[in-house]
This record gives sequence, structure tokens and C-alpha cells, in this order.
Amino acid sequence: MTATTPEQSPHIKIWWEDLEIGQVRDLGSLSPTKAEIIAFASQFDPQPFHLSEEAGKASVFGGLSASGWHTCAMAMRLMVTNFLCETSSLGSPGLESLKWTKPVYPGDVLRLQHTITEKRAMSKRPDVGLVRTVWEMFNQHGDKVLHMEGYGMFRRRELEPPRSTAARVAAPPGG
Repeated sequence: MTATTPEQSPHIKIWWEDLEIGQVRDLGSLSPTKAEIIAFASQFDPQPFHLSEEAGKASVFGGLSASGWHTCAMAMRLMVTNFLCETSSLGSPGLESLKWTKPVYPGDVLRLQHTITEKRAMSKRPDVGLVRTVWEMFNQHGDKVLHMEGYGMFRRRELEPPRSTAARVAAPPGG
């Protein structure tokens, strides 16, 4: 794999080295509509309480509620739009914990918070660092509706080693 330098990736503003344990980011908010909840559920989680008000009212949720997977997808959208698009992100090896703690209803205003809890360089990939994070999503009442913990992989900033004076003198012009 060829290393990418900051000069080669001007869109990258945040590298692994810039991420610090304890950093908390507010990653914005969004509000799912009834139509969006039903459309997502129709395609990916067609359980009755995600598809109709009547079935939702007859369920433990008391009304139409978003699929937990839809809640995760909304969190991911906020994460990419308001953070990952500026970073040297290389994806994720997976989650360690995922909990849907309260239902999400049409019109809820959902806010995502991201906290860095651990950071370490990868031993087998010195150009990549791991960052463990907690994602928490809250509704407009401050109730937590989603809790996720997992790792992200980020490219490390390549620092060019200083050239010695001898190397500069011996180098041909333009080289």
C-alpha cells in the first residue's frame, strides 16, 4: 500500500495523530419522518410496528417506530457527513457493543455525540492507527436512543524523515 501524505490528500484535515482520548464531538442532528421510517423498514426491516401506525400502537412501542437498523444508519450518516469526510478514515473492523435504548418515533430530533475512549497504533500496519469510540444518540428530550462502541481505522500522517546534509549534497540537481 502506498502511503498518502497530507499534501496528496488536501481534503483530509484530521489524521490519527489528531484524535485524542477524551475528545467529544457533537455530530449534528436529524429528524426522521413517518415516510422515511416506513420506506427504510419496507426495504430492510419489514416488521409490522415499523410499517404502520396501527401495528405500532398494538406493539410495546405504542406507535410507529423506526427500526434500530434505521437508527444506526442515521447515526452513520451524521458521522460521515460531520466527521469522517474530513478524516483519514479507512473504515472499521467492527462494533463491540450496540444497544437501542429507547424507540425512535417520526418527528424525533436525534443528536449524535462521539467520544474517543482509546487509541493505539496497529502493530502489523504502522501506517494505520485504531481509535475506539462511543457513539451516543439522544432524542429531543435528552433520552439516549442508541449506544454503540467500536473501533475505527485511520491513516497515520506520514512524516518525512529529515534528509542529512550529505544526502542533499550528493543528490543530483532536481533530484
